[in-house]
Amino acid sequence: MRRILIAVALAALPLTAFAAPPSKDSSAWWGHIKVLASDAYQGRLTGSPGYDKAARYVADQFRTAGLAPAGEGGSYFQPVSFLEQRVDAAHSSVALINGGAAIPLAVGPDLTLGARDAQPETITAPLVFIGYGLHLPEAGYDDFADQDLRGKIVVVLGGGPDTLSAALKSHASSTEFPKALEAAGAVGFIRVQNPKAMDIPWPRIIALSSQPGMRLTDPALQNYHRPMFSASFNPDKAQALFAASGHTFTELLALADAHRPLPRFPLNLSLQASVAAETRPVTSPNVVGLLEGTDPALKAQVVVVSAHLDHLGVGVPIQGDPIYHGAMDNAAGVASLIETAKGLQSAGARLRRSVIFVAVCGEEKGLLGSRAFTEHPTVPKASIVADINMDEFLPLFPLKHLLVLGEGESSLGDQARAVAAAKGYDTLPDPAPDRNIFVRSDQYSFIRTGVPSVALKVEGLPGSPEAKIDRDWNTFRYHSPQDNLDQPVDLGAADAFNGYLLALVTAVADADARPMWKADSFFRRFDTSNGAPPRS
Repeated sequence: MRRILIAVALAALPLTAFAAPPSKDSSAWWGHIKVLASDAYQGRLTGSPGYDKAARYVADQFRTAGLAPAGEGGSYFQPVSFLEQRVDAAHSSVALINGGAAIPLAVGPDLTLGARDAQPETITAPLVFIGYGLHLPEAGYDDFADQDLRGKIVVVLGGGPDTLSAALKSHASSTEFPKALEAAGAVGFIRVQNPKAMDIPWPRIIALSSQPGMRLTDPALQNYHRPMFSASFNPDKAQALFAASGHTFTELLALADAHRPLPRFPLNLSLQASVAAETRPVTSPNVVGLLEGTDPALKAQVVVVSAHLDHLGVGVPIQGDPIYHGAMDNAAGVASLIETAKGLQSAGARLRRSVIFVAVCGEEKGLLGSRAFTEHPTVPKASIVADINMDEFLPLFPLKHLLVLGEGESSLGDQARAVAAAKGYDTLPDPAPDRNIFVRSDQYSFIRTGVPSVALKVEGLPGSPEAKIDRDWNTFRYHSPQDNLDQPVDLGAADAFNGYLLALVTAVADADARPMWKADSFFRRFDTSNGAPPRS
């Protein structure tokens, strides 16, 4: 607690990064956003000139903050190699086959084709519904059990039963699903989102489907080892999938809304598809800076502070604007990364552990830059003891409550809660677990390699006006050009959040003990700090 109080006192110092009263003209934090989310950076698409320009800007800011280069070859950059795939929707076709009759589906209005993983050029296969598609036998739940999926395309509905935690459901739907699908011999999948858990309306999903997908060049870090058909189906049109099954989508949705187990059954239809796609190699860098620790023993341990630098680039115009600026998602997190480093420098902080600040690429393409960093870090892999991640933390109203994703999984969550309490904030549980945000940002890449991790957001109480502001932001600005420099932002909340982040980083870097997984955490299985190999 003494170190926490020291950290809070440090954060209260009159640093220029957190000067008051804030305005968009005086805020150093907003100044970084004004640069990174401007038209000149063209939405910072991974692999684009706009992203490379943003990476150089962040490297310059790291240098100014006194961080040592911690990339490759004595630079601030860690190059990451990708395969970029563009799906040509106009020259692709999909149909349902009922008996001998083909029922054409409209690519876009009815379904979108996945671009991240290698698609087969052509495919014809029967469809089978396997509920939520969760494979968690150790937790007593397995939608893959006793299913013959060889040569079939599975259909799954987003969500999961209330007997599983949000973190477990998220982990199963992202990491375990591809492994289980491939092991079962399936040839593809169609995912139907629960409308209540959708961040954005279907017309925006159609617009985003024109974006290129990416996968890491390293085959060991790809989801699949052979082409796998993938698509997302419009929930408003999903009854077409169940028309010959004896079930209705409405009945299944009611069970999902109640978080009940779902039945599994053949759909008595086949799917026939032709997918036109082009693939090319792309390279893009993570940006990495190091503040070396001062304790002779503890400086060998590294606390990572992370945020993704990439966004969606240039795409289908919305309200006349084709640039997906990514101001809150996630120039805001990168700005906090920079200002935390500068805050530590201004205070003359001498932290016991080393701290790495990393702005990663490829988050919008499936957490790829952070996956590359965690699997092949620029410091010894075993030295990384914690990750604190910022992604779209949304300072849209005064900071009173924080969402600490991963709070209950490790002692890092306890530290995050204690620092929040010392500064007068409380922490709230995830208000929308079916959105799977626990696995949708870069902290999850660290968790997969056994590193205790949290992600931080400004949160409103359920049912409050603040919660509605947050929902409206997702509906109207998330992954759209309207996440821009013209949107209203509570700069006081941003300053308060940055003060909290500075205090938390200091507390974790100066604590006597490194963060540890809790005994009952499912994710403890990935921990290798005791020398044991991770469990799959």
